[in-house]
Amino acid sequence: MAEDGANTLAYPAPQGGASLVLAFRMQGNVTLVLGSGPLAASRAYSALEADSKVVILATGGLSAACDEIQRRAGHGQLTFVDWDTLPGPSKADGDEKLIEALESYLNSTPAVRLICMTDTLTGRPHSRGFAEKVYHLCRRRGLPINTTDMPDLCDFTFTSSHRFEAADGSKTPLQIGVTTNGQGCRLAGRIKRDIVSRLSKDVGAAVKNVGRMRALAKAKAPKRKEEIPEEEDDDELEENGRVLTPNRPVPSRSNSETEAESSRRRIKWVAQVSEYWPISKLAQMSESEMEEVLAGGSSPSPSPRIPHSDNTLPSIHSLTLTRSGRILLVGSGPGHPSLLTLATHTALTKMADLVLSDKLVPDAVLALIPKSVEVRIAKKFPGNAEGAQTEMMEAAVEAARRGLTVVRLKQGDPVVYGRAGEEVLYFRSQGFEPLVIPGVSSALAAPTFAGIPVTQRGVAESFMVCTGVGRRGKDVQLPGYERARTLIVLMGVARLPQVVQALTEEVQGGRREGAAYPLHTPIAIIERASMPDQRVVASTLKDVVRALENAGEQRPPGMIVIGWAVLALWGKGDVSVLEDGGETSDEERVRRWLAGKNNAAWRVCEGPDSGWEDF
Repeated sequence: MAEDGANTLAYPAPQGGASLVLAFRMQGNVTLVLGSGPLAASRAYSALEADSKVVILATGGLSAACDEIQRRAGHGQLTFVDWDTLPGPSKADGDEKLIEALESYLNSTPAVRLICMTDTLTGRPHSRGFAEKVYHLCRRRGLPINTTDMPDLCDFTFTSSHRFEAADGSKTPLQIGVTTNGQGCRLAGRIKRDIVSRLSKDVGAAVKNVGRMRALAKAKAPKRKEEIPEEEDDDELEENGRVLTPNRPVPSRSNSETEAESSRRRIKWVAQVSEYWPISKLAQMSESEMEEVLAGGSSPSPSPRIPHSDNTLPSIHSLTLTRSGRILLVGSGPGHPSLLTLATHTALTKMADLVLSDKLVPDAVLALIPKSVEVRIAKKFPGNAEGAQTEMMEAAVEAARRGLTVVRLKQGDPVVYGRAGEEVLYFRSQGFEPLVIPGVSSALAAPTFAGIPVTQRGVAESFMVCTGVGRRGKDVQLPGYERARTLIVLMGVARLPQVVQALTEEVQGGRREGAAYPLHTPIAIIERASMPDQRVVASTLKDVVRALENAGEQRPPGMIVIGWAVLALWGKGDVSVLEDGGETSDEERVRRWLAGKNNAAWRVCEGPDSGWEDF
């Protein structure tokens, strides 16, 4: 359906100069390398690692090739073809003979999919004219070609890449590549090294284990595709799938679910583990733990690494005294390790024997916990939240009865939609009085990181925090519109269209109690607040659903902030929303706030303020 000019401009205009970064699957296909020097050997090695067959086509025979190519040919890893011996028209000579021989070879070798022309092509630096002839021959045949040092004769380029290894030195499936699109090849290598140095050494092993878990999930899937519901997200298991909503609701697990429903749940859980569990945990997962995750069972038995497994301590009089365990309910703040309270830091680093963590607690916080302390991550996946909650509470009581200090670690503040209250009552019923240690609430910290004051003189006199989903996924009543109030919705990003509809629908009742929100009301989606990959999508209620879809994959955890405070401190600021007597229309306010060269209907901001790098 055609849209008006303003809405057409809402999507960001493409800006040329980039490359379409792809990862080719070359199994069984042939990579043809023209040349036999060190660069040709490097291209051949990259292709071999991609399980491609490699043919080296060069003049001068194998004896003129570099040592690496000679050795690989001798071990049968690649095939060497002497270009001079290929059949060609008898009347042709020089470069023309080589070109026609190459065309004849391509006619007889249909499995060739990529061609790399290196600078040792004919035993001398190849001429521009010869390279152009090879390039145009490949283009006529629809074969992508890379020509060394001639960017305009390249259909593709090579990134500065790195393949990660496991602890035992074996290669893992994880690769990263960096390209500057010809603007700085040496700099690309430096950036790649910097990225690699900042990533966990376990990241390759983590990818390998997730691949094993995906295979287990697929092995349990229904044999017939038609048994899987139409809404099944196979792309949850595929790297190239565009999974925008990793927290999309799944019906609560039941004993009557079909095999197809069970398959859907397992697929979702693989995505959840990939999104939330620490890299170190993923890297250490055993196959039995993977099976347990997919089955939705209880956590593995406590690790033997836990100290104080003997719950008795000798007294100076040689009497045996029972060591009393304890449970601490601890808030970890929004995510940035520097925002931990001193009490939380002490509990994690000096007191804990066992940490039972919610899945939203980031790896940067878990990394502070001593290696000798066992850490378990709650399996609160869609459709399994109630079971996982019970599992965590029972595990805490079991460990405390053995005399251990248990830290129940939650994101933000435990009592702000952290289910701390029910845990307190449960632990008390089991004979333990837990200590609740507050944390910096994400409901307040996340807007601050996004440059949004939840209250601001002249804009917002109050704020309200609510949830976007009720117990067991049920709908909740959302508050109506009040101009001077900021509304903060936690756990609502996965249901953004429903939240927006509930807030803006004109009919009173339903999921809203009070007046409808105007469609031009500012709104911000804040994801991964305080973390390096923080993202803020700012728009209006009218356009925010399209804005979030346009931004790409979601980055949980996320929250929603709605109200005029969203634009209050942007740029030069606007703190007269409640005081200007109608001199400025709300539509004009929003236009100025979102104004840009493309007159976009939304804005996407990446990362927290640069000053946080100092903390």
